[in-house]
Amino acid sequence: MLKSLQISNYALIDSLDVSFPEGLIIISGQTGAGKSILLGALSLLLGAKAESSAIGGNADSCVVEAVFSIPASDSVLMEIIGENDLACEDGELILRRVVNKSGRSRSFVNDSPVSLQILQSIGTRLVDIHSQHQTLLLSDHEFQLSLLDHYAGCGSLLTDCASTYSKINNLESQLSDVNSRLSILSEEREYTEARLVKLEKAKLQERELESLEAEQKQLANAEEIKESLGAAESIFNGEYSDGEQVSIVSALKEAQKSLEKIQNFVPEAASLASRIEASRLELSDIEQEVSAANDGVSLSEDRLNAVEDRLSLLYDLMKQYGASNVTELIAKRDALSQKLFDSTSLDERRQALEKEIESEKKIYDRICSTLHSKRQKAVRSFSNKVMESVRSLELEHAIFDVQISPAMPSKNGKDAVRYLFSSTGNDPLDLSRCASGGEMSRLMLCLKAMMAKFVNMPTLIFDEIDSGVSGSVADKMGRMICEMGGDMQIFAITHLPQVASRGNAHYLVEKEYNALGTKAYSSIHQISGNDRVMEIARMLSGEKITPAAIANAKSLLAGR
Repeated sequence: MLKSLQISNYALIDSLDVSFPEGLIIISGQTGAGKSILLGALSLLLGAKAESSAIGGNADSCVVEAVFSIPASDSVLMEIIGENDLACEDGELILRRVVNKSGRSRSFVNDSPVSLQILQSIGTRLVDIHSQHQTLLLSDHEFQLSLLDHYAGCGSLLTDCASTYSKINNLESQLSDVNSRLSILSEEREYTEARLVKLEKAKLQERELESLEAEQKQLANAEEIKESLGAAESIFNGEYSDGEQVSIVSALKEAQKSLEKIQNFVPEAASLASRIEASRLELSDIEQEVSAANDGVSLSEDRLNAVEDRLSLLYDLMKQYGASNVTELIAKRDALSQKLFDSTSLDERRQALEKEIESEKKIYDRICSTLHSKRQKAVRSFSNKVMESVRSLELEHAIFDVQISPAMPSKNGKDAVRYLFSSTGNDPLDLSRCASGGEMSRLMLCLKAMMAKFVNMPTLIFDEIDSGVSGSVADKMGRMICEMGGDMQIFAITHLPQVASRGNAHYLVEKEYNALGTKAYSSIHQISGNDRVMEIARMLSGEKITPAAIANAKSLLAGR
């Protein structure tokens, strides 16, 4: 329930700090005093759209804060609090909304900043505001269905139904995406396969191009290479044109021996002999490598043709696939292979999604069937209770009925409802076509009274729900609202003394002016005793309060 409300710089409210008790709370005041402003501030706190025009005077911001005691039995509210790590001590929640001049707002729950969505989700569990224009909801078929569902106790089923419906929609969206991608891949499949076959047939190898290019150059110039290597090898072997045959290695060996013979006489000879030995060994290795290279040079025309054909294939593939080397060709081959694999994988994913959707639809159908049965079972009792309640408000011949019909699948199942009504006892028609404003007010009150027994709502606010009624009907509506106050905290903003006299507490909204009469302020304070008698007398007789009105007011208060 709402324990206290603090407002600063909101419209005509400069500063306000007021506490509220349990039960039925009456709020009254002259037209224009600021009752709607008070309701607007509370709506802002519960997540209504924030506007900078709401900031009063020359202030930079307005603040609305309220303290609520919360029912531990409300598992949904407790889940919201837990999911968002909001501390909740002593069963109380403090909601605060701050709006600055730019129109931007900040929201807090127990001093922790929260998003507007979280504030709204919490607010809908704490307060239900029913304005005089909300009777239009009676023409809304979804609202009508929700009332029947509350009465029938379909809460957990509706949660499961909405969850399953959402899951089916999500799965179908995934399936649509997979089908779209498969369609594109199917159109490209033959082309992709043909390109992949070419690349796989080529049996590509890393660094192959560079190796073939080097081999092709060698084979193309094999004769010249072999001639040069042969000449170098001949020199190592000491084959000269004069026919003498002394190899370089042998000559160096002889030079080394000669130097070693004189090393006892010429000290430098030993060092020179050692250097010659090192050179001889190095040249011997070079000779062997030149000889091996010469032996390895092929003069095969067939191999040259094979290498050039292979190079031609690689160059063509690189051009076709926009690659600059064989590594890129291999990457493109692997990408094409993956693309074809993705097609197979997507097809498997499609089959899995179709199977899952079929399974979820069976679950959804079972839930819808159970919902339909519960609704059908509750319709007659629901209709009779509403009709009995409406008839008690001087619509003795009223007929109220609920018609259930098939509807397109939705989060609420596969049922649609229509409320049928007749105030005269004739064949009932669709509610929106046959009820007057006063009849709508009475019918809405009856429905709200039923909801108060089945919905875990701590606080309900009626904003002139008694509009369009008077006399004994107003008195009976006052009794009904008072009975609701026994189950929950009820705020009734009213102009009717028959309703106002029923309250456990009465608050008066007044408009005051500064000393110069240039600025207006709205205030609210609790009244009792003679002040309350005089307020109800004013509601009875208008601006001029008569002794008869005062006596009548006392009589109303005494009979509550």
